[in-house]
Amino acid sequence: MQVLSRKSLPLGGFAGLTEHRLVTDRRVFGSRKAPNTFDGIGNFVYLADAQFNPHGETHMHPHKEIDVISIMMSGRVSHEGSLEHGQSLNAGEVQVQRAGGEGFSHNEINPDSTKNRMLQLWVLPEVAGEPAGYKHYPLPDKGVTRIYGGKAAGGKGHGGKSGEGKEQGQKQTFASKTTIDVVRLASGESINFKEEILAYVSNGTADFSDENNNFNAENGDLIRSYKTEILATSDVEIVVVGQAS
Repeated sequence: MQVLSRKSLPLGGFAGLTEHRLVTDRRVFGSRKAPNTFDGIGNFVYLADAQFNPHGETHMHPHKEIDVISIMMSGRVSHEGSLEHGQSLNAGEVQVQRAGGEGFSHNEINPDSTKNRMLQLWVLPEVAGEPAGYKHYPLPDKGVTRIYGGKAAGGKGHGGKSGEGKEQGQKQTFASKTTIDVVRLASGESINFKEEILAYVSNGTADFSDENNNFNAENGDLIRSYKTEILATSDVEIVVVGQAS
């Protein structure tokens, strides 16, 4: 088991936001890889935990041949650009933007006078040259929500999960062997993963156990582990990245 804490990393940022970068995979960042950050798993290459300043914005910028996943933790953002112009993302919602071969440009804006919080993940596509696309998911209060990748609809997906909730099927998500689930557990509930995962605790606390280690994780901890049991010690939200078997 490997653990990386958000509070151990320097606070960076650009334009109208500040962020902690926890995953900067060398396949994308090369020599610009941030010190002490993790590499990804599968095609997952980037994770940032960001806060937009009041009325802050990223300014217009392009993406190409990357899938951009945004999870809104608090507040909201609005979007300008070539893909879903005018779409808002509110707390408890997820959007997935596939840049594909045609690419897209966008500006992310905090319309409010208070800070917000948003997680952003990047995944390299399985196939180059795909058309740009957009998906949106509201997150239920409890359970497992598949927001990216995995098996066909009705398939179990990776990890042999237990616990409440349903995974979104392949018809609802962009195709990829890399999977991303948002796991929301009530205190005392547990879930198991058989394969290697990268799990980011985005809210609450949980005990992580593998064959050799136990770790009490809190908001802002990123854990890489194998054959993992997660026990919620409070109501908890965890973003889990793995690979479909």
